[in-house]
Amino acid sequence: MASVFRSEEMSLMQLFLQVEAAYCCVAELGELGLVQFRDLNVNVNSFQRKFVNEVRRCESLERILRFLEKEMEDNVEIVKLEKYPETPLPREMIDMETVLEKLEAELLEANQNQQTLKQNFLELTELKHLLKKTQDFFEAETNLPDDFFSEDTSGLLELRSTPAAAAAKLGFTAGVIKRERMIPFERLLWRACRGNIYLRYTEMDTPLEDPVTREEVKKNVFIIFYQGEQLKQKIKKICDGFRATVYPCPESATERREMLDGVNTRIEDLNTVITQTESHRQRLLREAAANLWSWGIKVKKIKAIYHILNCCNIDVTQQCVIAEIWFPVADAGRIKKALHQGMERSGSTIAPILTAIHTRMAPPTFNRTNKFTAGFQNIVDAYGVGNYREMNPAPYTIITFPFLFAVMFGDCGHGAVMLGFALWMVINEKSLLAQKSTNEIWNTFFSGRYLILLMGIFSMYTGFIYNDCFSKSFNIFGSSWHIIPMFKNSTWNKDVLLDNTVLQLDPAVPGVYSGNPYPFGIDPIWNVASNKLTFLNSYKMKMSVVIGIVHMIFGVILSLFNHIYFKKYINIILQFIPEMIFIISLFGYLVFMIIFKWCHFDVHSSQSAPSILIHFINMFLFNYSDTSNAPLYLHQVWIKHLESPVAGFGFTVGVVESGHKGGKQFNFGDTFVHQAIHTIEYCLGCISNTASYLRLWALSLAHAQLSEVLWTMVMHNGFNSSGWAGLIIIFIIFAAFAVLTVAILLVMEGLSAFLHALRLHWVEFQNKFYVGAGYKFSPFSFKHIIDGTSEE
Repeated sequence: MASVFRSEEMSLMQLFLQVEAAYCCVAELGELGLVQFRDLNVNVNSFQRKFVNEVRRCESLERILRFLEKEMEDNVEIVKLEKYPETPLPREMIDMETVLEKLEAELLEANQNQQTLKQNFLELTELKHLLKKTQDFFEAETNLPDDFFSEDTSGLLELRSTPAAAAAKLGFTAGVIKRERMIPFERLLWRACRGNIYLRYTEMDTPLEDPVTREEVKKNVFIIFYQGEQLKQKIKKICDGFRATVYPCPESATERREMLDGVNTRIEDLNTVITQTESHRQRLLREAAANLWSWGIKVKKIKAIYHILNCCNIDVTQQCVIAEIWFPVADAGRIKKALHQGMERSGSTIAPILTAIHTRMAPPTFNRTNKFTAGFQNIVDAYGVGNYREMNPAPYTIITFPFLFAVMFGDCGHGAVMLGFALWMVINEKSLLAQKSTNEIWNTFFSGRYLILLMGIFSMYTGFIYNDCFSKSFNIFGSSWHIIPMFKNSTWNKDVLLDNTVLQLDPAVPGVYSGNPYPFGIDPIWNVASNKLTFLNSYKMKMSVVIGIVHMIFGVILSLFNHIYFKKYINIILQFIPEMIFIISLFGYLVFMIIFKWCHFDVHSSQSAPSILIHFINMFLFNYSDTSNAPLYLHQVWIKHLESPVAGFGFTVGVVESGHKGGKQFNFGDTFVHQAIHTIEYCLGCISNTASYLRLWALSLAHAQLSEVLWTMVMHNGFNSSGWAGLIIIFIIFAAFAVLTVAILLVMEGLSAFLHALRLHWVEFQNKFYVGAGYKFSPFSFKHIIDGTSEE
């Protein structure tokens, strides 16, 4: 049970393994996940370590697996098993390499063949479209009117003959080009050839697939008529520059038809071959998909094992692997059992040897957690990992964090919504975990589901204390204040009601105040009182101070357990006791005065209640003769005389505390300066920290006011309409109210309250006892490596 409040006790041992058994023993420790290996080759380059070749082989296998996964991502589903496969033996790695390399070679060959076939198919398809469109060009040209050959075309065609006859004397080039390049292609042709060409083009009916990128490409078919070899060369260069594909095109219609028939036959044959090639490729991928996930896990495990072996030393005889490991003392039996299983699996007859190492190194900090406590431990570790075996704030944070959050967020309605969201995540956590979402924001919320659950519960509790639900109050027990006696006493009448917009209840009138406060929380009558804000401000401000001072005193008390555990008894006398004297004599006394005033003065005597603020200021100014502010209780002046010297005594003793540590040379001057700085920091910190807890009041006030504004400005308007129109309007307004409530009050205000609660724990609470200068225990764990949560 002590490990809940302190980190686990750790042990550093030297581990001797036979070379043949080292792999299997490390594998068993990786499955266990309770051992942290120290790197004994820090000064050795990564490329000069013993097992660097094995690590490179694993990286090569990972490359092949990534290639296979990429090939499967569109059409083939990867089979995942419920459990991780066992760690393979070293000899199994050779078989895996053979299978994967063969599979990669076959798949690369299939891809290359498929790409070549698709390229041929693309070219034949383009040629088919070109032959069809070219035939359409020639047929269209034979039907041109007589006035087509005007002065604009006289540079190209001097003879007014039929286009078929002209084509016999002219040369032409036909090809295919991407559609987006057609316009600049046409312009350059016209300018380069000075208008001495005749260009016709049309769009292909269907887009084509690029065999390399597998994307759809839209293309145009073009034909260019020209005269002379010089223009032909220019056109060829321009086509090459625009990456246009030029195809041979027969001049006669008969030859074009025969060529088109041959192209169609070749396309049909090619389609058959492509289908067979794709079937072969899919068969290879399906066979690989059945084992791809298992191969990936096995390769990760093998690589992790060789990475750990690279951190170990090999003795001069090359027969023994030497490692240094940190592990929890409580798990020593499980670790020895795992080593024995590794020895048996490897077939070795020499048992691993564990030898304790006495060291002055600080051990790693390991706080054992479960799915409930992990979120709270992460909050503490985010500020700083605790020193070895110092008090762990996480168990107390389980209660104090959601409570301080709820003080700022207190609202029954908002707390219920938050509780419902958290319950949904908790109830469905197995199915949500199985989805393995990669959304960082969602994962953050989900990992803190139990924290959100408690925050919702505590928010409902403080909401009942404040009697606040969506800015409205419950009247469960009936108010302690009544207005009927005011009329019976003739203090109020119809004329008074007409002449005054605000009326004040008089507790001196019998029956107005029942004499007993509301049984639980704030009386609901305050919800309609005009001085509601004044009352709640005073109440929440004083409550924040009381909670904050109690929280800080609890932190100082926890430091006592650190002093006792680490046997620093001098610190108890010269640090803990002065700190307690100082904080209790000043701020503890402030809490006493607040509670005493609450208990001693009721509604009848509240007018004569003295000011706590004036009393506290007078105590610091040593002003004990102020008659304008009556004392709270009898002999208060004598208590004031005693409080200031006691606080000063605590400060003085704190300054002279000895900082002498065994084994180090003692220097009084350095120690005095260090302790003086620490004492001044503590005293000023108590003042600033107390003021910092006023954020509980400020955030609570802001949340309540925002909630009231949202109700008044939005939801209240929905009740002003009646009939069927009112039903529709209130439906729409409620939807807007719900969205704004979730977005502003739950998300934005909730995040704000969360961050402020975080600050109060990290700074105001933990600085009283928590150093947080340790380093986290990072065990060698296959589960963490595979899940991507390893910190090594």
